[in-house]
Amino acid sequence: MHDEQAYEREPYLTELHVEVVSAGDEEGRPFVILDDTILYPEGGGQPADHGLVDEVPVVDVQRVDRDIRHYVDRPIEPGAARLTLDWSRRFDHMQQHTAQHLITAVAEAQHGWETTSFHLGEQRCDIELNTPLPDTVSLARVEDVVMGVVRSNRRVNARRVSPAEVGALEVRTRGLPSGHHGSVRLVEIDGIDVCACGGTHLSSTAEIEAVKLLGVEAMRGGCRLHWVAGGRVRARLSGHEARARQLRAQLDVADEDLVDAVVGRLERLKTAERRVHRLERQLARQVARRLGGADTPVVEAHFDDTNAGFLQLVARHLSVDAGARIAFLTASDAGEHFFLLATGADSSVQLGEPGAQVAELLDGRGGGSGTLFQGKAGSLSRRCEAVALLERLSD
Repeated sequence: MHDEQAYEREPYLTELHVEVVSAGDEEGRPFVILDDTILYPEGGGQPADHGLVDEVPVVDVQRVDRDIRHYVDRPIEPGAARLTLDWSRRFDHMQQHTAQHLITAVAEAQHGWETTSFHLGEQRCDIELNTPLPDTVSLARVEDVVMGVVRSNRRVNARRVSPAEVGALEVRTRGLPSGHHGSVRLVEIDGIDVCACGGTHLSSTAEIEAVKLLGVEAMRGGCRLHWVAGGRVRARLSGHEARARQLRAQLDVADEDLVDAVVGRLERLKTAERRVHRLERQLARQVARRLGGADTPVVEAHFDDTNAGFLQLVARHLSVDAGARIAFLTASDAGEHFFLLATGADSSVQLGEPGAQVAELLDGRGGGSGTLFQGKAGSLSRRCEAVALLERLSD
């Protein structure tokens, strides 16, 4: 077994001949332990690498005590094997993690903002800072300085030193992990930062390509800063351009007019919705009057292309117009079915038990008691049986 794993010694290495030393299973998750590895185990805010042991996918890598467990898609027997790294995933992580070191160093040097945690997410990354929400000018300044360092092509290197040497150096660290023993790994951005870190990093700041700060939010007395770096900047821009292209086609305006066009559409939509709601209330009142005036033992009706909200509006008026009768209303909308039972103001019927019986007939579920019972129906094929049941109750 090597004291320093290959992912530390040669972070750009993508293949390695290894020996599967042992195999095991952790609650149904098979894993292997190798004599050396180019796959980084999750830690320090950086996700685990993925890859292959021969043709078997490695889906996770974790450090357990002093072992590095490679969790695999299916069991593997001990013996010689070829380990392959998912390089695109690794390089993305190297870009994000190196960018994090740079953002953290610049934020602290420029404004005294200390980073308290780091998270490398699938779409974007974030760091938590021990400062209230910063202003946009300060954030823009951090981004400008960070990009200046990216363009300056500063060397990034890693080395190990003894714990005693750490105290004599200007090292940015939040303290060593509990139980740490042996040497300490330092990652240095030439002239910018020295940090204790076990992650994988680029060899120069130029390989970061670009950094874009996305915004901040308040978080536990400090703030959380979101950002992307490297290929994620281009991917995010491509996504924005694709959405802008679709919006341009839908709204028939130029990019600079998209926001105004959307705001205008939303205002007109809100006006139309208010008009629809007003007309719906008026319609519900007229429907309730018509149903309440019918000479039937049960006030019943079905409505297509509407939902439970409309049934509730009608029932509110029927509580007056139905007198001593029971009202039974159903509706269908976009493949969903709804039902509602209500009693008139002069009725003494309690709807808890009848409502449960109707729900069972309609293969549905509902709730309520007293003067109202409503729910969703799986089918309205037995609706006539439900009406007959309520008519018997009304006799």
